[in-house]
Amino acid sequence: MQIPTGGYLDGQFLVAMPGMPDNRFTRTVVYVCAHSAEGAMGIIVNQPSEGIDFPDLLAQLEIIPPGGGIRLPPKAERLKVLRGGPVETGRGFVLHSADFYIDNSTLPIDEGICLTATVDILRAIARGEGPSDAIFALGYAGWGAGQLETEINDNGWLNCPADKDLLFDLGFETKYDRALRKIGIDPGMLSTSAGHA
Repeated sequence: MQIPTGGYLDGQFLVAMPGMPDNRFTRTVVYVCAHSAEGAMGIIVNQPSEGIDFPDLLAQLEIIPPGGGIRLPPKAERLKVLRGGPVETGRGFVLHSADFYIDNSTLPIDEGICLTATVDILRAIARGEGPSDAIFALGYAGWGAGQLETEINDNGWLNCPADKDLLFDLGFETKYDRALRKIGIDPGMLSTSAGHA
């Protein structure tokens, strides 16, 4: 486990251990958007949402007309709706490359990765004017003060620096194993029991 300078995990991946007690986070990869003494917030980046696709969502938000009357740019057509976490599941969040920015709405996180949670970015994506790389999630994962640190100490999570290629990759079904390999762990060798030296 690598704790960055300052002890906070902004811009890091959390990778759930096999013994994760909360089944909402089984085999998840979470991108940490904010972490401080007050708590943490992140987006699950490897779990597509069931039953809703991005064009349908744009139609529900009245960004495009319903019924496929408009052709979306290829990047918008490919964008998947992810289950970002169990908190505020009706709210949308876009993690994206830093080549797109909305004043007073976009939060730079780390190494060219930003978070925007306004409908304006969805309109830009639908017009083909959005960021070059993006993922869209409904909801987020949240932790109160000290909660994430406790879960890490209890062998619930591993962490590593985020990788933009892995973050924005559409191969969701293999993202968990690839994140473990990035840390240097063979997924088949993980144990569900915690150990303390």
